[in-house]
Formats: sequence, structure tokens, C-alpha cells
Amino acid sequence: MARFKYTGRDQRGSRSGTVTATNKKEALMMLRKQGTRVVDIQEVPETLMTKDITIGNPVKLQHLVIFLRQFSTLLNAGVTVVDATGILAKQTESKALKKVLNGIEGEIRDGNPLSEACAKHKKVFEPLFINMLRAGEASGSLDETLENLAEHYEKQHITKQKIISALAYPLVVGIIAIGVVIFLLTAVVPTFVTMLQDFGGELPLITKFVLDSSEFMQKYWYLVIGALILIFIGLGIMRQNKKTKYYLDYFTLRIPIFGGMLQKAVLARMTRTLSSLFSSSVPILQALTIVEKIVENEVIARVINESRDSLEKGNSLTAPMQRHWAFPPLVTQMIAIGEETGSLDSMLGKVADFYEKEVETATDRLKSLIEPLMIVLLAGIVGTIVTSILVPMFEIFNNVQGY
Repeated sequence: MARFKYTGRDQRGSRSGTVTATNKKEALMMLRKQGTRVVDIQEVPETLMTKDITIGNPVKLQHLVIFLRQFSTLLNAGVTVVDATGILAKQTESKALKKVLNGIEGEIRDGNPLSEACAKHKKVFEPLFINMLRAGEASGSLDETLENLAEHYEKQHITKQKIISALAYPLVVGIIAIGVVIFLLTAVVPTFVTMLQDFGGELPLITKFVLDSSEFMQKYWYLVIGALILIFIGLGIMRQNKKTKYYLDYFTLRIPIFGGMLQKAVLARMTRTLSSLFSSSVPILQALTIVEKIVENEVIARVINESRDSLEKGNSLTAPMQRHWAFPPLVTQMIAIGEETGSLDSMLGKVADFYEKEVETATDRLKSLIEPLMIVLLAGIVGTIVTSILVPMFEIFNNVQGY
């Protein structure tokens, strides 16, 4: 998207400002719709200050779902694609989606199909979205395709939120625990150091450990913070490389308690996506290629790649899955039945439903278990530090009483 600075006139008189559009022609069209007669319009060179900086998808999933449902309803009511796009561009609450839809409207008015117009906005529309649109356009069932997409993304969003809510609590408590420990070691423990050093007797091992940790934290706190930052940066870099990402994803799936839940979430996403693609008549090899790219787990992606190669050679789709520990028998057996009966989309949909419910159950159970465990852990850490100070202080008190 580019910015254009313009001057012109409308019913109120002279006016000027900026407008965001895909090209100059689209910018002029947008201004004419607003009742502005353009005198001069120039593209504004993009700088760091004017550039829109986004990380990941700039459009929230819930805004995309609402847009798809409304789009499907308008098409079903007989509204043309270009008019429906323009109406939704004005109604949407998402500024990022509004910009994208304005650009898409201009592309459609220039004679481009909806799928090709959407393909120019890769940050918003993933390959799954584009390919299902193309299939819907080819079959003449675009409204049904949009409704299927809305349902797909809605279920994906629900599953994702369940995972986030399950992982958020231990993460927040863990950060609080680290903060409390740092505060105690740098602000509380040092006030007792002189008293304990003058104690004269042999300090308990736990007290020595806490005092040494406090001294280290006071002198080298910046190293601890730097190490944590480097770890996060290192993990981010590792996830950008397919080889290292494979080992990270492997480790993630093997983590006790959390691994099983994350595995179910990945399988739910994989089967739901494949089911949506097959129901839209996307060719199976193309569907597997798309899922491999968007499954977001390199362990599962490699198996999908092997399954596609197996299918290309005339072998079974499920053979590589049956040999891999990440695919339970339920998945492989249901896919095999779907292959034999020609109802692969239906079978994959049932598998997706099953694992989405499993994720919901697992996250609810995990939250009920993890809450008391994290409280006990936090209390244990704080209690250990406090105990390390109180034990020698009681001994000092007893010695004083003896005199």
C-alpha cells in the first residue's frame, strides 16, 4: 500500500490530505467516491516514520472471521463481489483490513479475480485462503467457500485461545517468581548479611547458598538479564532455520504434560486444514503442500512431506504417518478409511473435531492442576530464602538468651 498526498475541492470548498491506496488510479477512485474533485495528487515517498511496521498478521483472526461471514451473506443475497468488498471495507473495525479491502476492491474493478487480488496481500491471507478462494471461484460456490473458511478460522481461533490460556498462567507465575527471587536476593537478603557474618558460628548450607547467590546477583545482575535476553534471541533465530526448528519442535512435543496437549493442537490444525481444502476440491498433492507450509511444526511438516512423496509414487498416504510416533493410530486409521471410501474430507473433519475437544479437555485439566503446583513452587522458593535467613537468626537469639 502507498500513501498519496492530494489537493482538491468538494462541496465545502478546498481540501487537502493523504489517502492510502494500492496505486494512483485507486486513490483517485476513492477520492471521487468521497465527492472530492482532485486537482493534484502525488505519491508520498515511504520513510521509516511513515512506514507501517507490523509483526505477523496485521489482521486479527476474529476480524477475519467476521469479514468472511458477512462476505458470504452478502454474496448469498445477490450482491456482487466488488460491491460486497466495498461495503465491508467501510464497515470493518480493523484499520489494517480496511486498507487491504480498499486495495482488493480496486484490483477487482480493474478486472482481476478476487483470489488474485487477495494473493497480493500475503501477510493477511495465507495459501490456504487463496487456494480455497480459487476453488470456490472455479466451482461457482464462492459464498459456500467463504462460509467454510469462516468456520475453519473460527475453530482454529478457539483452539489457539485454549492453548494460550493454558500456557499463560505458568508463564506469568514463572515471571513473577523470577522477579520475587531477584527482589529478595538484591534488596532483602543484603540487609541481613552483616548480622549473619558476625554470627561467628557455622552457617547452614542453605544460608551460605542464599548469601552467595545474593552477592552474585548484586555484582553480576546485568549478566543474568543479558543471558535471558540472549536465550530469547537465540530461540527466535533457531526458529527461523528449518533444521534447528525441527529440534525445538521435537523437544516441545516431548515435554511432559504440555507436549501431549501441543501435539493434539497441531494434529487438530493439520486435519482441520486438510478437511477444508479437500471439501473445496483442492487437489490432494496441492493440499498437502499447503498444509506442510502452514502447520507451524517442523516435525509434523516433515511427515506430511514424506506422505506427499509416498502418494506421488503411488503408495499410501498414511504409510509414513504410521511409522512416526507423532501420529496416533486414530489419525492414520481414519485417513486410511477415508482413502478407501472416498470420504477423506469427512473423516479428517471428524478427527479434527475429536482433537479439538481433546485440546479443550486437556487445557481445562491442565489449568486446574497447574495452578496449585505453581503456587506451591512460588511458596517453596520464597520459603527457602526466608528459612535460610531465619534459621541462623534463631540460633543467634538462642545464644543471646543463653548469656
